[in-house]
This record gives sequence, C-alpha cells and structure tokens, in this order.
Amino acid sequence: MKPGLSALARRLCAGLVAATLCGVTALDAQAATRSAKKPADAPLAASAALPAGAVASVNGVPIMQAQVDEAVRAGKAPDTPTLRAALKNQLIARELFRQAAQKQHYDTKPQVVAAVEQAKALAMTQAYLRDQVKPAPVTDADVKARYDAIVATLGENEYKPSVIAVNDADTAKQLIARLRKGEDFAKLAQDNSKGPAAAQGGALNWISFKTPITAGNTQNWPQPLAEALVKLPQGGLTRDPVQVGDAYWILRVDDKRPTQVPAFDQAKDTLRQQLEQVAMEKATAQVVADLIRSARIQQ
Repeated sequence: MKPGLSALARRLCAGLVAATLCGVTALDAQAATRSAKKPADAPLAASAALPAGAVASVNGVPIMQAQVDEAVRAGKAPDTPTLRAALKNQLIARELFRQAAQKQHYDTKPQVVAAVEQAKALAMTQAYLRDQVKPAPVTDADVKARYDAIVATLGENEYKPSVIAVNDADTAKQLIARLRKGEDFAKLAQDNSKGPAAAQGGALNWISFKTPITAGNTQNWPQPLAEALVKLPQGGLTRDPVQVGDAYWILRVDDKRPTQVPAFDQAKDTLRQQLEQVAMEKATAQVVADLIRSARIQQ
C-alpha cells in the first residue's frame, strides 16, 4: 500500500459498514446524478484541484459539500468538525462501494433493478400526494372550538384507571378472584390482558366523563366501560367483568381527583396537530375516493 493510503483506509474503514448498512440519508440529488454519470475508471491526478464545492473526489467523482451539509441536517446531531469528517468518510466509502458494484454490473442484477423500481414508485407516489392532497387549513377558531368541545365533555372528577381485557368470562372472573386475594394487578395484566397498555400493567392515562354518561360523550371509551368506571371509588375494582363485544374487562381506579383542565395555551399546539392530522386523513381519503371512481379494480 502506498504511503499515506493506509491511514486513509483506516479512516474510511469505520465508515464502510455504516455507509452500507445504514446509508447516508438525504443526499443531494443533482450531485448523486453527476456522480452516476462520471466514469469510475478515470481517477483524478493526486495533485489535481478539487472541483468547486467539492470536499473530496473518488476516482474523479466529486463528493460535494452540499452532500455533507444535507447529511448533517438529516442526522440532527450537533454540527461539529468531527461529525462532518465522519460523514465525509461515509460518503467516500459509499461512492467506493457504488463504483465497485457498477464495475461488476450489479446495476443489472434483478434484485437491484427491483429495488430501483420500488424506490422510483415510492418517490413518484409521495410527489403525487404532495401535489394532490390539499388538506383544509386549521384556523385558530377551529382549535379553540375543539378545545371548548373537549372541555364540555369533561366531568367533575377524573380517573386514573388500570384495565385487563380477556376473551372469556370465566378467565375474567378467575382474575378478579385472584385480585381480591391480593395478587398484583400489573403482573396479571402483563401475563393475561389482551387490552391496551398490557405491557405497562394495564395502566391508562387520566380520563374524565360528564355524568350521567351519554352516548358519544365517553372520550372514545366504550360506553359500558365508562359507566362502570365512574361508579367505582378510588382503589375500587369491578365486582364482575364488563362485557364489550367479545372481550371481558376488569377495571380498577388507581386514583381519582377533581378534573384538572389544562389552559388553552397549554393545549392548543397539541390540538392543532390533531386537527391537522384529521384534515390530512380526510383530504387523502377524498383523493383515494376520486381515484376509485375512475378505476377498474378487481379482487
């Protein structure tokens, strides 16, 4: 190995696997295109100056400063000279791999061709959706109205419940009996529950309902569960399992307190994000419906 090359190889070595397995995201598209068109077998002379805007060159193919800048932004790590040096080495390693693969005609292998087509299809779809999906804007008035609507559904008290859901009544009754004998609720939930937060012992977030419970005002809880929950005292456990569809639920009130309503300024950003997500889903569904009307779909 020529003098100086061994040190370069050591610097690149750490980036080789990372460049292959993880890749360097958000590379400059124009730079990548230029790289692909440059011949891999026409190396620059060691003393030749780098092209304007380049930070390195691999067999005549420039690694552009813009590529390093984009990789820094995509990684969201603190921008330091050490990070930039590491990313540049990963880009060099990636270009070395690309050239070696191209020289051995890997670009014609079926799995590579298929991957290119999949990436092209994904890019086309994303670009199409960006142009066609036009969600309705969410106004400040929309956010305030949503806040008021949620506050209107809250009751005097809020509850911190834990739940266990199983598929048959007998199992639920056996678990209730074990709980009344003092067995740990969280452990039984982790071992038996098919319901939400089973891995966390069945513990759910605070919830409040305006009473008496009415349909449509249960914070997306099934009405039978909401009705059972508000009847329990703090520390209380359902005497019998509550059936909802094919599932049998056990409820416990871990804590209970007067409802704490967050101020509008505390909640508005979260509410806006939720409303924007709903608007995006609605607009996407409309695009899909329009396409379906003009399509012939067989299943």
